[in-house]
Amino acid sequence: MEKVRDVIDLGRTERAPARLDAAAATPPSGANGLATGALTSPALDDAAAPVSHAAQEAADGGADASAKTDEGAIPQAELDRITADVVKGLKSVYDPEIPVDIYELGLIYKVDLSDDRLLTVDMTLTAPGCPVAGEMPGWVEGAVRGVDGVDDVKVNMVFEPPWTPDRMSDEAKLELGWM
Repeated sequence: MEKVRDVIDLGRTERAPARLDAAAATPPSGANGLATGALTSPALDDAAAPVSHAAQEAADGGADASAKTDEGAIPQAELDRITADVVKGLKSVYDPEIPVDIYELGLIYKVDLSDDRLLTVDMTLTAPGCPVAGEMPGWVEGAVRGVDGVDDVKVNMVFEPPWTPDRMSDEAKLELGWM
């Protein structure tokens, strides 16, 4: 069975600790985090090193620790680099009506990287009727497709849970004059 690593998970309805490799990507306090565990809500400050599903299960007592070293698994150093590069790519995409990138706006709910190097992005819009709804997934795909170590990209548009300003990072709120 193919192993999948949650790189970013922003779609939680409850707030949970961010999974962010601060060495690979250091967003401002409260910003989204990217890791092989999950990218979490921008309003979170707690950061932890990236972990794979197998490593998290082992830490939780659900699987043995040897699962962390599965053959074909992407090495941690490479995952850290991919993490930083994916965040950089996501931060290059802007909602044309708002002068803040989609990463800091909290529009990226989840990014998974499989051992087959398929990067799957779940994202949303500030409003379902957004005029660029048909174009933005292509912009996101283009922004992360060139990341070294990613062989393919799939972008899913999701609307549950609905986006709210609570998902914005402090940086985004400052840029918009909301703080």
